[in-house]
Amino acid sequence: MSAADIFSIGASGLRSFRTQMGAISENISNAGTENYNRRSVELAESSMSMATEALYVPRASFGGSEVAGVRRANDPYLDANVRITGTALGSASARLRWLSDIEAALKDDSRGVGSSLATMYSAVTNLAASPADTSLRTNVLYGVERVVVAFNESSEALEQTQAGLYQTAQGEAVIINDAIKELARINASLVRSMDGTSNQAQLLDSRDAELAKITQRLNVDLSFTPSGATVITYNGTTVVQGETTTSFAVTQNPDGTLNLLHEGTATTAPANGSLSGIFQSADIAKQRLTTLDQLAVQFANDINTWHAQGLTDANVAGGAMVSVGTTAASLTMTISDIADLATKSSDGRLNGNLINISTIRGNSSVEQGWSALVLAHGNLLATTKLEQEAAQVRDDNARAARENVSGVDLDMEAADLMRTQQAYQACAKVIQAAREIIDSVLRIV
Repeated sequence: MSAADIFSIGASGLRSFRTQMGAISENISNAGTENYNRRSVELAESSMSMATEALYVPRASFGGSEVAGVRRANDPYLDANVRITGTALGSASARLRWLSDIEAALKDDSRGVGSSLATMYSAVTNLAASPADTSLRTNVLYGVERVVVAFNESSEALEQTQAGLYQTAQGEAVIINDAIKELARINASLVRSMDGTSNQAQLLDSRDAELAKITQRLNVDLSFTPSGATVITYNGTTVVQGETTTSFAVTQNPDGTLNLLHEGTATTAPANGSLSGIFQSADIAKQRLTTLDQLAVQFANDINTWHAQGLTDANVAGGAMVSVGTTAASLTMTISDIADLATKSSDGRLNGNLINISTIRGNSSVEQGWSALVLAHGNLLATTKLEQEAAQVRDDNARAARENVSGVDLDMEAADLMRTQQAYQACAKVIQAAREIIDSVLRIV
């Protein structure tokens, strides 16, 4: 081994360990970066070559070390598992959010339909004790008005929820389409990228970040080419392949339910992901609004039928107290004068008709229908909350398992940095020793 070989070995070590320190520094600076996978530099012994100098016998030339490649710490199985749990969490979280909004729209509080009905019936009962009391009569009219307003407000809130669902679904589609376009760009870059390079590792990190955006929102199918490029299909139709992409869109039906379009053509509704949660919530919002409309129509029919059976102070049959079309939003109050209240029964009892209001209460009444509606939605919301909590735990566990493989441990990186710095310094001393040997030889000569 000549002094030149020693210089070569020392110089190659400096280059190799400088690259390692760069990778460690990158790991430390990205310790908190989402979707970042730890980098490590693999070193290999440099291949030996034969000297071709004219004045020397051919001999082996030791080249030291060289960078074999940049390794990206990841496990494809763990990555896929995180995407699966993320898809399920996206669906459960979206449903939890929107079912909570639907519950708020139903307003099962002191100003909601249920409480307003109870207040109205209580006002009628109080008036039955003193049918000529003008203040109690006013309370009855106010009670009816409160029921009408409660139906109107719940209907408006549910319609606003439907509008919010549509806007959010459109926003999710935009995010998916943007990620699809970015994936096509990454695919093109991966084909041209060399294996084992820092650039390839960065591209793969970016690829996984875009895939996370898509799979969190939509249950697509994935496959990968040898270069790491992504092929995405949905419902058997290609979404991304190479640099070729397609796009999604969302439309809303008149009843508030949603449709998913792929390249302008209706396709299967999402089965998982946040878009699935939004689509399911839109279906539930439509069901709740339909039930509310039915209860509003029933209330109008029941209260008007009951009132028509009685007589006013002028012995005139009671007129319609409210009017309604086919929706809760169309429910309005039509009586405003306390003198028009039909408190008497046909047999002449002054409070007879007020007492008879019990005929529209009980089984199959609006009160029972409202209680059933609130109970059904409350049970669904409670079940969804439990599902979301379980999905969150599964997703946290999956991410923790991936983090154990792909994540950055700052303590380990600090130890590696110290080891690499010492190796770098040792290579510098090798070069220094080679220089001193040559200087000594020259001084002898």
